Amino acid sequence: MLGKKTLPIITTALLLLLILAILVSLAVGASSIKIGKIISIIANGYDKNTSDAQSRIIWQLRLPRILTSAIAGSILAISGMVYQALFRNPMADPYVLGISSGGAFGVAIALFLGLIGGATGTWQVPLAAFIGSIGSAILILLLSNRTKGGTTTLLLFGVALNFLLTALMTLFMFLNRSQLQTIFQWTLGSFSTASWSKLKILTVVGVVGMVPILLFIRELDIMLTDEQSAYSMGVDVYKVRLILLLFSTLITATTVAFCGVIGFIGLMVPHIMRLISGPRHKTLFLLTLIGGALISVCSDTVARIAVAPSELPVGIITAIAGSPLFFILVLRHKRRTL
Repeated sequence: MLGKKTLPIITTALLLLLILAILVSLAVGASSIKIGKIISIIANGYDKNTSDAQSRIIWQLRLPRILTSAIAGSILAISGMVYQALFRNPMADPYVLGISSGGAFGVAIALFLGLIGGATGTWQVPLAAFIGSIGSAILILLLSNRTKGGTTTLLLFGVALNFLLTALMTLFMFLNRSQLQTIFQWTLGSFSTASWSKLKILTVVGVVGMVPILLFIRELDIMLTDEQSAYSMGVDVYKVRLILLLFSTLITATTVAFCGVIGFIGLMVPHIMRLISGPRHKTLFLLTLIGGALISVCSDTVARIAVAPSELPVGIITAIAGSPLFFILVLRHKRRTL
């Protein structure tokens, strides 16, 4: 566990790494730009009438995309942290629980029914994804409440729903091959459609959604114990769980709506940061916030340059990095239960 003197050092190191990752991401691409030039362009501010090609690349293409990836990564990581605490399970995250696949299913069924014209830059696609994610979360909560199940039941419902929605989405892709590319791109995640207007919405929703998480940060620590102990310490477990699930799902659904399905960030980052900082969420929150942004920016940078001039979906990069960790977590959990 980090001490009071160690925490500022680790936090500062992560912030410096994040700034460096952003600068490198701004510099690389089809048109390479020197870091000194990037700093100069940002310092001079945005001028929509500028004729400088590099300035337009930075302000109109790369910066909104990179900032979107950072915000999205932070949101997914914080959501994963909350889910893991509520379910008392290190394998819980928005991707595993079916909330992310619910967004992709929303897009798939809307395209299949002809409700979307097929252009990924329109607002119809994010709206369909948002409705799908929220609908999945509501369904899981209703099923769990009806069966009066605990955290394990809730987790199992999420995993089962994830498989079901993935299967149905694959069916719609098979039946609607004309929209195959749009649906497929959404299932793998991408920041290529990022814009300043979408970034503003994502940031506002992210801040609004994280405020209740901060307000209940102490309760998250208590809920790591069993429910009876939490009740005895004055925590209304059902109320706290419902509030945190709703707000975590809200920010996750918004991220999926704008960026598609990006798996494993919510799994990887909280677990890694917990190994560094310990289980206390007051410390874990800040490190997870920065770590999520760092992992997301790095993953998007790799996705942009790995097969240049083409581009990989960022979900492929996070899956390649996150899958081995998931296997390790499963094996560790199995050993503890033997």
